[in-house]
Formats: sequence, C-alpha cells, structure tokens
Amino acid sequence: MSFPLLTATAVLPAVGAIATAAVPAARRNAAKALALLFSLATLVLAIVVLVRFDPDGDRYQLTESHSWIADFGVRYELGVDGIAVALIALTALLIPFIILAGWHDADPLETGSKRWRPTQGFFALILAVEAMVIISFEATDVFLFYIFFEAMLIPMYFLIGGFGDRAHAHGEETASTQRSYAAVKFLLYNLAGGLIMLAAVIGLYVVAGNFSLTEIAEARANGTLDMATSTERWLFLGFFFAFAVKAPLWPLHTWLPNAMGESTAPVAVLITAVVDKVGTFAMLRFCLQLFPEASKWATPVVLVLAVISIIYGALLAVGQRDIKRLVAYASISHFGFIVLGIFAMTSQGQSGATLYMVNHGISTAALMLVAGFLISRRGSRLIADYGGVQKVAPVLAGTFLIGSLATLSLPGLAPFVSEFLVLVGTFSRYPALGIVATAGIVLAALYSLVLYQRTMTGPVRPAVAKMPDLRARELVVVTPLIVLLVFLGVYPKPLTEIVDPAVKQTLSDVHKKDPRPDVEAAK
Repeated sequence: MSFPLLTATAVLPAVGAIATAAVPAARRNAAKALALLFSLATLVLAIVVLVRFDPDGDRYQLTESHSWIADFGVRYELGVDGIAVALIALTALLIPFIILAGWHDADPLETGSKRWRPTQGFFALILAVEAMVIISFEATDVFLFYIFFEAMLIPMYFLIGGFGDRAHAHGEETASTQRSYAAVKFLLYNLAGGLIMLAAVIGLYVVAGNFSLTEIAEARANGTLDMATSTERWLFLGFFFAFAVKAPLWPLHTWLPNAMGESTAPVAVLITAVVDKVGTFAMLRFCLQLFPEASKWATPVVLVLAVISIIYGALLAVGQRDIKRLVAYASISHFGFIVLGIFAMTSQGQSGATLYMVNHGISTAALMLVAGFLISRRGSRLIADYGGVQKVAPVLAGTFLIGSLATLSLPGLAPFVSEFLVLVGTFSRYPALGIVATAGIVLAALYSLVLYQRTMTGPVRPAVAKMPDLRARELVVVTPLIVLLVFLGVYPKPLTEIVDPAVKQTLSDVHKKDPRPDVEAAK
C-alpha cells in the first residue's frame, strides 16, 4: 500500500492539536513552539502534495478509498485536483504565520482579570481548524466532506468567543458580551446552512444510492443517473445555501464583520483567508459537478447576488471607522468577485476565481496581520485614533501600504491577475454585470487609500509618537507574504498551470464552452 499522503497531511495538524493541548499549563512557550513545529511539518507535507501532483494527469490524484459505514454507502475517500492542491498549499502556508502573529494573543491577562486564557487551547484550536479545512479540500465522499465542513465550526466558535481582541474601547465586560454575540451569530448562521445542506445530502443519497462524488458525477455524465429537474434544483439549493453562508455571499454575510471585528487579528485571518475558502471551493467541486443543469439554471440569480456583494461590501468598507471591520467588508466584496468568476461559466472566470481564493488569502493575511500589529501597539481599532505612523514606524507603514495596495488589486501584485481574469471572463458572457462589477475596483481604491492616508500620514498623534516599528518576529510573518504578493503578481504561471486543467474539467461538467469572440463587432 502506498503512503497515505493526503491522510497524513490532514492528520498531522490534528495530532499537533492534541499534543499542544496536553502541554502543562505552566509551559506556555513550549506549547507555542510545538504548535509552530507541527504547522511547519504540515507545510512540508503540503509541499510534497504540490510536487507530486501532475496537472496533466488524472483529475483526482493521490487518491485513497476505504470502506467506512458500509450499510449507508459511506466511504473514506480522498483525492485532490489542481484547485484543491492550491488551496491546501495556501492553508498550510498561512497557519505558521497565523501562529507566529498570535504568539502573545493568548498570554494571561492583567492581574485581577476575571478571564482565563488557556494558551495551549488557543494554538491547539488553530491546528484543529487547519486539519478540518485540509480534509474538507481532500474529501471526495460527500458525507465525509459534510462532517468536517460542520465540525470546523466548533473550534472556530471557541476561537472567536474565547480569545477576542484586547483593543476594545468599552471595557472588558462589554467586550466579552460582544465576543459572545459574534461567536453565537457565527455558529447559528453556519449551523443553519449546514442543517439545510444535511437535508440535501440525505436527498442526494436517496437519489444516487451512495455519497461518492466521482461515482455520482460519472453516473450523471453517462446518463445512468437521471435526476428529475425539480429534484436537482432543490438539492442544488440545499448545497449552495450552506456554501453561500460560509463564503459569505450577500445577504448571508452579516456574521462576518462581527466575527472578524471581535477576533484577534490572526483568528480574523483564519476566518476569511482559510475557513471561508471552503465555501467557494465547494461551489466549484460539488455544486457544479453534482448539479450541472441546476447550476446553469441558478446562474443569473447567483451572478446578481455576487455583484451586489461586490458593490455592497465595498460601499460599507468606505464608511467604516473600525480597521478590522473595514477589512471584513472588503473581504465580502472580494468574495463577490470569486463567486462571480465561478458562475460566469468561462475558463478565464473560473481560473480567476481560483487564483482569487489564493491571492485574497495572502493579501488579506498581509493586511490584517500588519493591522493587528498596529492595533496591539495603540490599543485601539478606530481609524480616527491614528495618524502620522509612517514617521515613527516606517517599516510598519510600508508593509501596511503594500497590503492596502494588494487589497485594491494594484497591477504588479497578485490579486490584480485574479481580478482581471474574473472580469474578462464575466465580460465575455455577461458584459452588463461585468461593467457594474468594475465599480468595485474604484471603491476598493477609495477605501484602501483612505485607510492608509488616515492612519499613516499627516501629523503625528501623541498616542503614536513612541510607537515601535516591526520587531523581528513580526518581520518574519510579513516579509514572506509580501514576497509572494509580488512574485505571483509578476509571474502567476506556476499557479495557473496547476489550476487551469481542473477548471477546464469543471466547465466540461456543466457542458459549457468559452464564448467565441465577436469578430465582426470588433471590426
């Protein structure tokens, strides 16, 4: 039997979570180091998966299949395509930086505080989320995917509710109440989506007789499994609703600003750069592959919701006074671009959407983590409490600027390539929606540059006059992310070569081809 590489990639962070949680309470630094070690080991395995994956080979590679619950047709089936490989690499890459950035976020609070912060638990929960996200990207059994799609909510609930930001203007008691509200709202929204999806998963089993993604998709393709039109549409809606909540897509987005605003900066990155990607990934893997006709039927409505997300999120980001909530609303706008690219049903759009998932993860991590370093120094999330930071902490201001420019998709930085492909793919089939979506680019420039101008430029405020610049640990976190933003912005070919074959197969699933250019109109 060959080495179960995919299983090892998911199990290693789970073992790390258990080991970290078992470290004695008095040895907090040992727990941090152990968590970091396991995250780096997981990154090594993810790189091995990336190297062993052949973009020109079979659709699903490194596959594993074992009987699990035989009476119900449930199997332990894993396999990765180019899209999954890219997102596994993103997840494994970001977790070590999240751990390093949150090195002191779970340290004991001041003497006399009523809150106890279990340091080991904080880092163990991060590793547990990593394990569940990775196996969600690997699962090719629908029931197996559903279990971990839902299970990841539990550690995220405790990370949001138990380890909130210390920079709160209204005192510890109010902060605790708001953290609890944000955590419960996150859980209820996602549980509601998951329960609806569970009904659809059961319905799929009734129709297909098993949960295997590959078997069901093959049966759909060769005509041996014929779903009634109404049945397929209801099942699609059940799956899509859960994924739209996780994504998040307007109007199911309202949990995200609360969750990101009340979390520490590393946990906010974990939410939007890692966990939320499971929703958009699942739209590509499950909605389009299992329900191709229903996906085409729902496309006009989904595209309109995506465009609303783009404009709505950007407009609310412009009006934000809280740094982290601004990044949260900007992420809602960016996820609108991702969904727009997926359902434009063109190779450029879907390639752009996949690249956007990766590049958004890197750019949001860079911006949010630097923002977290800034907030921890000043003790405030309010934009109005800053000014003149670039004069006292130029390296911090410079990295913040690069993160802001990546957020507005400046040419030369990685998100530009993704956004360009999404818009090109959308224009070729839905020009009117493409034109409206372009307004999101203008608004992104507005909220990103205004954020930088209000926090970093102008007179030096007394509260930031003695602000220290980035320290060595913080530079280790930020520098690789900035290097990646520049590298993938200038040379995205290594990533496009991995995802393009998978995108073409996805388009084939829904029986779509790229529209031919109108040569006569061009003349």
